[in-house]
Amino acid sequence: MSSFRRPFVAGQFYAGNAEALKLQIESCFLNNLGPKQLPKINFHSYPQNVIGLICPHAGYMYSGMVAASGFFELAQDGLPETVVILGPNHTGYGSGISLMREGLWQTPLGNIQIDTKLADKILSKTDLIDVDKTAHRFEHSIEVQLPFLQYLFGDKFKLVPICFLMQDYPSAIEVGNALIEALSGHNAIVVASSDMTHYESAKQAKKKDLSALDAITALDTHRFYETIETQNITICGYAPIAALITYAKGLNAKTKLLSYHNSGDVSGDYSNVVGYASLLFHR
Repeated sequence: MSSFRRPFVAGQFYAGNAEALKLQIESCFLNNLGPKQLPKINFHSYPQNVIGLICPHAGYMYSGMVAASGFFELAQDGLPETVVILGPNHTGYGSGISLMREGLWQTPLGNIQIDTKLADKILSKTDLIDVDKTAHRFEHSIEVQLPFLQYLFGDKFKLVPICFLMQDYPSAIEVGNALIEALSGHNAIVVASSDMTHYESAKQAKKKDLSALDAITALDTHRFYETIETQNITICGYAPIAALITYAKGLNAKTKLLSYHNSGDVSGDYSNVVGYASLLFHR
């Protein structure tokens, strides 16, 4: 029997039923902190211009508008056959880097099929990634990206979820290089799921985050890691981001910062915020 991954944060990070969730996603697109309009969805473009996104993964109330800025660009670019989502492991369960290679992921908007063929191809390119579903069971970083993708494309895309407990530099680079090889010739995009600085003043968070974002937009993984370490930046998905940068460099891609906000822009409390960024990687 193949695996069935039920939603873990539905009703917490995002609305728990389909109708309310669609309205919530639309409000993220329409919000002043988002694209301010609903996306025009293109089902037919291939090959795509978009090769990857960095998207935040907090509750939609706080980060959904920033995430919507990335998914807005993807909607106009065209339907990917497969979305590879790289997320940090917040729970501590499972292997160092864990991939789920078969089955369905469920959200209130329906089920998404895992792309087993592409998952196996990724696994064949590196020994670092284990097949392990326990890492995914309670992890929200990958799950929260899915309703946006389903809102855009329904069940017309497949998924490869990869969860990073191990976030050292060599591992991130190796996974990125494996994706360059494995995704070649496929209609696939890579989404790195990460929030930025956690629980500092908005002024301090922005200063730190902009220096990290500068390294990302320069596609400089070494400087990105160095900046995080020297400035003590609490970005939670830094290995997923570095893997995406590595993948993007392999495709000679460019990157663009689409949106940067923080939780204070919603709550009004700027003394203790979490930063959120949306970045586009394109040909």
